[in-house]
Amino acid sequence: MRWPNALILAACFGAIASSTDAAEDLGDADVGKVVFAKCIGCHQVGKRAENTIGPHLNGVFGRKAAGLDGFNYSKSLVRAGNSGLEWHADTLSAYIENPRAFASGTRMSFRGLKDSEDRANVIAYLRAFSDNPQDIPEADPTAKGTDHSIDPAILAIQGDPEYGAYLSSECTTCHQIEGGDEGIPSIVYWPDEDFVVAMHAYKDKQRPHPVMQMIAGRLSNDEIAALAAYFKNPE
Repeated sequence: MRWPNALILAACFGAIASSTDAAEDLGDADVGKVVFAKCIGCHQVGKRAENTIGPHLNGVFGRKAAGLDGFNYSKSLVRAGNSGLEWHADTLSAYIENPRAFASGTRMSFRGLKDSEDRANVIAYLRAFSDNPQDIPEADPTAKGTDHSIDPAILAIQGDPEYGAYLSSECTTCHQIEGGDEGIPSIVYWPDEDFVVAMHAYKDKQRPHPVMQMIAGRLSNDEIAALAAYFKNPE
């Protein structure tokens, strides 16, 4: 297997393109208010909302990732925003489903909302606090959802770290094996599942980066598992 020039990969892993089409139906805002209770330890919304551990979420729809003035975002989200990522129903759903899989290096420690109805409901709740929500187009109920879930049998594959080390040679030309992320997102010390989910999100074209889609599309399930096993602990 030959990958493209590693220099092309330098800004690829973790970079996310803009998507303005809502990819799943918005849910019940009243139910979403209850679900949002899981978020209030870090995020505020509504009148007098302020930045705390996380940024406040007023006006989040249509906002560029890491685009709120006065909050110190992770480098990962700053890069994503600079690459064109905006928050809409589809991108919010994908992010809160598995934050670390969607944006490598995010400081958001939340494990994610795996239930698609929970995500739709909390997004409907947040939408009510965005400016002019009536101007935001409704989601297309026929569009493909943003669910990152993959076959449990794929997640159960035990990757061979030695094979992963062999496959990783061009990756590590740019991605620092020590875990540094100076200008390049780190891809080491991820849990196996997060790495596999992220690569399959590219493979299934749920994360819209054409170079990573091409690379992931060439990898077999065993090769992705091997890379995940190696980068989990490359020492």
